[in-house]
Amino acid sequence: MLRWLALIAMLLARAAAAQQAVHGESSTFISSTVKLGWVVKRGTSEAETLVIVRVVATDASYRVVRVDGVDPFSKQRKVLVAARPLERETDIAISRAQFADYPSTEFHFFRSAEDAAANRVALTVFYLGVPDTTPEFTGQREAETYLERILIEPK
Repeated sequence: MLRWLALIAMLLARAAAAQQAVHGESSTFISSTVKLGWVVKRGTSEAETLVIVRVVATDASYRVVRVDGVDPFSKQRKVLVAARPLERETDIAISRAQFADYPSTEFHFFRSAEDAAANRVALTVFYLGVPDTTPEFTGQREAETYLERILIEPK
């Protein structure tokens, strides 16, 4: 009986420690630990157009972020942005053309560099393409002002 209880306790602990995955549904994702805001910065051509995602760490829960692209049909994966330290405010720029081949985007958050090296993801926020609500701007200043307003300024 004690062995069964120990096994159940171990399985419950593993489940609690498992990665959390959340579907980002709009161009703004807000949780108690992290915020994401999307904008499209139009270039002079599609090849020069960038999708910029500002990541704001609202506390020290996550120290590293990595962004993967996934083809939902073939399940082929590509690292779009290698694991990098997560500052209080981190902008991630991805060529919009990347979303044609890898439309699903996964933001993987890690508690430490060691967890990132071991691929121990603490939180994944995933999107199925660039959100429809993502605004487009021609100027960098306009994009910055928008991201500042929706993610940084107190509500």
